[in-house]
Amino acid sequence: MRSFYPVLLAASLIASGAEADMVLTSDALGTGTLGMDQVFNGFGCTGGNISPDLAWHGAPEGTGAFVLMMHDPDAPTGSGWWHWSVANLPADVTGLPAGASGHMPDGAVETATDFGTTGFGGACPPEGDAPHHYTVTLYALPAPLPKGALASPAMISFMARAQALGSASLTATYGR
Repeated sequence: MRSFYPVLLAASLIASGAEADMVLTSDALGTGTLGMDQVFNGFGCTGGNISPDLAWHGAPEGTGAFVLMMHDPDAPTGSGWWHWSVANLPADVTGLPAGASGHMPDGAVETATDFGTTGFGGACPPEGDAPHHYTVTLYALPAPLPKGALASPAMISFMARAQALGSASLTATYGR
């Protein structure tokens, strides 16, 4: 009976390690700096406001949906700035092309950003600030979030973190 416990422990460690295998990539964010395509067009900024291309693999077993979030923790608000929130991406989706905002796969829901608009809202830090960090995080969830959880990006983030089977992030900077 004793030899059974180390086998269970080893299996548990292997399963936990699977979460670390989830990978998120982007050609647009791969340099570590946002380009003008991902800069907001408004609030004094004049960019393309195009959502970046994203690809992912290595989702944990049991993934039933994904949540995608883009957040600027450096925004001078006390709570950062939500630039993009997409809930309930189907589990069989493994990426989004550049400009996918507004053209999501069936079932996916883009919610309002802190700009007050639905869909992707690009970078637009205050002039003269040090470059801000824009973190894109993909969460693998066991099931889609219920409609009531889609009230705000903060609520979606809370719910996604509470249920995440795994996650992967990319961070790029932008300043003006």
